[in-house]
Amino acid sequence: QVQLVESGGGSVQPGGSLRLSCTASGIIFIRYAMNWYRQAPGNQREWVAHITSGSITTYVNSVRGRFTISRDNAKNTVYLQMNSLKPEDTAVYYCNTKPGGTDYWGRGTQVTVSA
Repeated sequence: QVQLVESGGGSVQPGGSLRLSCTASGIIFIRYAMNWYRQAPGNQREWVAHITSGSITTYVNSVRGRFTISRDNAKNTVYLQMNSLKPEDTAVYYCNTKPGGTDYWGRGTQVTVSA
């Protein structure tokens, strides 16, 4: 029973910050890479950030320098710290992992950036 639960979304002004959390259960968390994706209405789901089991990170170019992905293995949790938020960051943000080659997704958390 693999379960991913996101939290931390909300509504902020441009330039503001949010920290998203994703807590995993049903996997040996420390062994697996984690991802954040996002999807705005009418858009394709977009990969945002990746963190390996060894905490090596990569980002889509549009968020590099503004977003930081991290993990706390003791809490089975991956985070996405989002700073300098822009209206184009508005989307539902999803947590993802792929143990055994099968994708698992959380249900998402809404992030809205507007004046």
